[in-house]
Amino acid sequence: MILLDGKLASQNVTKALKQKVEQYTNKGFRAPHLAAILVGSNGASETYVASKIKNCEAIGFASSLVRFDETVTQEILLRKIEELNQDSTIDGILVQLPLPKHIDENQVILKINPDKDVDGFHPINAGKLMQGIPSYIPATPYGMTMMLDFFNIDTKGKHAVVIGRSNIVGRPMSVLLSGNYTFGNCTVTLCHSHTHNLIELCKQADIIVAALGKPDFIDDIMIKDGAILLDVGITRVDDETAVKGFRIKGDVNFEKVKHKAGAVSPVPGGVGLMTIAGLLTNTMKAYEQNYISEQNL
Repeated sequence: MILLDGKLASQNVTKALKQKVEQYTNKGFRAPHLAAILVGSNGASETYVASKIKNCEAIGFASSLVRFDETVTQEILLRKIEELNQDSTIDGILVQLPLPKHIDENQVILKINPDKDVDGFHPINAGKLMQGIPSYIPATPYGMTMMLDFFNIDTKGKHAVVIGRSNIVGRPMSVLLSGNYTFGNCTVTLCHSHTHNLIELCKQADIIVAALGKPDFIDDIMIKDGAILLDVGITRVDDETAVKGFRIKGDVNFEKVKHKAGAVSPVPGGVGLMTIAGLLTNTMKAYEQNYISEQNL
């Protein structure tokens, strides 16, 4: 079995990005700049944003964190996004989701300049992805495609089952796997809560992308020999024996599938690290397209 080690694959990405940053800054250009907006004090969101900022610093990116109290109005939030849109020193903007219920996430996403939308959620970027036009790909699917490339996983002609239809993971991943790419050319079945015979579909799959948020849902009974398993799940499960009182579980029961699967991404240490690699790669792309290209005119 191949362990789809996110640390190993992401280090390959960040090393290349760090070298690019050094090349540009040595020529006198400013560093890429990512701005993150965090609303409230959700524990998971705090952790995600802190990790993104830390990784920016590690490869030489500049980063800004804009914090708002959970009671911030939508108007104030949208006004701040517009300020960042107009700031030519900022290349990428991300608003950490989820947002408080009184804020319309769709309006927030629409407000971000598509050229700075490094999360890849804006409808313009989503539409480009659907049509195969170069765009900013949502970071988690993007990271998984880089993982497949890094470990030389053959996807051509394979049957992929994607469990979960969110606009953040499931839908874009199904588009990417079915596209004419080195990591694509699959026949894709997109499954969700109303899918009948899910177990039977999984048993037929050469590749399974599990993004449903149910810990240990996929076990050895649900897969065939040699299946490739990409685990997007990340759920805190209470565990009194753990130092923190909980453990992070994925949607795949690693211990049960490892003797049967061809490759598995672990949780933690798998897709999560590649998500950050995808975000940083998008930020570099925005930097080169929106800043470096202008400097070279």
